[in-house]
Parts: sequence; structure tokens; C-alpha cells
Amino acid sequence: MSAQSAHRTPRGLQTLRDTIRGVLTRALADSAFPGAIAVVGDRHGELAEVAVGHLTWGEAAVPDRHSLWDLASLTKVVGTTTAIMRLVDQGRVDVNAPVQRYLPDWIGPGKSAVSVRHLLTHSSGLPAFKAYDQITTNRDSIDKLMFGTPLDSAPGRAMIYSDIGGYLLGKIIERVSGKTLDRFVAENLFLPMGMMETMFVPPAFLLARIAPTEIDPLRGGLVRGKVHDERAYYLGGVSGHAGLFGSANDLSFFARVLLNGGSVGDTSIVSTATLRQFTAYTDSTYSDRALGWQKPTVAGMRFHTSGAWGSSTRVSTAAFGHTGFTGTSIIIDPVNDVYIVLLSNRVNPTRANSKIGGVRTRLTDAVMSVLTQPGNTPPGAETPPFAQPALERSEGLGATRGGAAQPKAPGK
Repeated sequence: MSAQSAHRTPRGLQTLRDTIRGVLTRALADSAFPGAIAVVGDRHGELAEVAVGHLTWGEAAVPDRHSLWDLASLTKVVGTTTAIMRLVDQGRVDVNAPVQRYLPDWIGPGKSAVSVRHLLTHSSGLPAFKAYDQITTNRDSIDKLMFGTPLDSAPGRAMIYSDIGGYLLGKIIERVSGKTLDRFVAENLFLPMGMMETMFVPPAFLLARIAPTEIDPLRGGLVRGKVHDERAYYLGGVSGHAGLFGSANDLSFFARVLLNGGSVGDTSIVSTATLRQFTAYTDSTYSDRALGWQKPTVAGMRFHTSGAWGSSTRVSTAAFGHTGFTGTSIIIDPVNDVYIVLLSNRVNPTRANSKIGGVRTRLTDAVMSVLTQPGNTPPGAETPPFAQPALERSEGLGATRGGAAQPKAPGK
């Protein structure tokens, strides 16, 4: 019996659902979020879906698989990184090329040495972010400020998780494709995959399905249907670092496509070779970054950020994922043939609520304890086609080493 058939038995699936519900119900009782939904699956399909709470405090609407959530920094991987992978497959982007090949007007001290790879691995020398929204709320002005942000350090010296790097990757996509970022990802990623509930700037008629985020007096109170990230908001809701909204239904399918090596049935988004390149450690002694994606922390690693798995040690080192500041996360583990999608609005009513980190860890541990217990992963179980060896590195793409600097752990 394969691992897949073992945990697809009625008893196994009920145990998995009960385990997930227990984690989320306790988190809801602890006010970690007003509502959340988790979907767990393997390369064959979904294994469990559990929703708890309400879309916002004090309202009757409950979350389901078609509710829309502000994905925050999941935008960086679901949209931006996947779009870059697509352009790599088409031979239109080289991750080792300097950023200035694609953005020749991106000039300033040290910038000629920054590669696309540096942006993808958060080792470009750019700062984490700049509160430009406190200087101006004019779209063009913020765009110019973001684009002109100077480096804080030489590229490769440190891993500093940077929203500005994600923004610049979005600009590269636009320059190379000749299309706006939202149009490119819609036409080349989401529509081909049937992800009709993943989008920038959702229309007003979807408002009732959207989970609100934070109370922001500067934006009229409870933010609903508008991107939570302030810089993305004043950029018109579309940026490479934030802005996407999506559903559990869509992200579950997205995770399954990647777990199957970039395609499911007639749907093919990226080649398996490119996906392997982008989801392997660039240098596991340096940081927990793949190309765009985040990886588990391992001993001796110089730089790391809090991950979708929190402090879980139950995922394999082949796993990759990302988190979103609003309370979202995705983990894909090819060796264990499992993905975990968690969508919540933990910033409702305030970003000061930081309990989601512990929830992510407990959920990951709980899911993996069920799916990898004796009887669910028997010796000789079928190996998923996308499984990578532990600590496989993306050959030739390692980060440049240099003097140490303190990494930022933004929780995104």
C-alpha cells in the first residue's frame, strides 16, 4: 500500500481533519485570527480542508474555500517568482544576468554588480523596505522612490529580506514582457491554471467574500478588498512584492501543480528543470533562500528568516515555501509528497498580533505527525517524481559571501 492510499482511508482522512481542526480551533480561541482555512494535499489531490471562525470579528460570514484573502508576500512566489520561472523557461530572463540588462535605468553606486539572482535570494544589498508612504501617497512619486532606492551594502554581503527587491522583480517582468504585471500573471499563469480567484485589485462585487485585514485610520478604517501593504496600496494595488488576493481553492491547485513538477494533466506552467533550480538551496551554509522561495533552516546557516514551517523540523530539506505578513503561508514538501496551505487574516484588527508564527509551527508539526507516522509512509512507498535529494544546491547559483550583517526577520 502506498503512502497516498494509506492516508486516504476514511479513518486516516478523519484523523487528519480532526488534527488540523484542533490546531486551528485552539488558535481561534487564543484570538490568533478572526478566521482561517487550511488545505492539505498531495500530488494526487486534496486530503483535508478545515475552516474556522469568521471573515472578520463580529460578522456572521464564515470562511470557505472560495473566500478571498490578502496574500501579502505570497505574491512574491505565487505571482512574481513563478512569472520569472516562466520567462526563464522562455529564454527571456537569465537569473545570472545583471539587473541592468533588463532595467538599464536602474542606476546608482554598486547597482551594476546586482544580478537577478541577488534579487531572488534577498542578497542584493537593498534595504528591507522604506516607509515611502509616510513621505508621499502619490503613486508616481512612490514608484520613483522605490525604483531609486540606493543599496545599503554590497551585493552578496548579507541576506536581508527585501520588499524592494520583489518590487524590482515585478518591474523586470513588465519590461521583458511588455505587459503590466497584473496582466502578465493573469494571462500566463492564473488563467491557464484556471485560478480564477487569484488576482490583483479584486472588483467591488467580490467584497463580501474578502477577509478584511487591519484597521487603518489613514485609509478610512477596516481595510477590505484593498491590499494591506501600504506601499503596494499607493502603487495602485499592483506590485511584485505584494498585492495578490487569492482563495484556498486556487492555492491548493497551485501547490499541487508545483508538487507535480510544474504541470498537472494538460496544465503546464513551468518546466521541472527550472522548478528544481528555483526550489533548491542556493547555498545552505549561507542562507535559507532558494530562488524566490524560502527553505528550512539547517545547522551552520548564517542567515535565515522565520518560515512557513516556523520552527518545525518535520519537513524535509527539499521543502520550499513562503509566508505572508497578513497571516498566510504555503509549504510544499516533495520528499514527503505533501503541501500545506494556510490562509488567515491575523492582522485583523492589528498587526501587533504575532501569534500566527506559533500556529504555523503547530499546524505543520501536527500535519506531518499524522502523514508520516508508521503505516502512512511504509518502506518502499512510491517516491514523488519531483522529490529532490536533501540539501541539493542550485549549481552555479550560490550567493556571494562577504562580511556579515544582521538579517531582518519581517515575518512576511
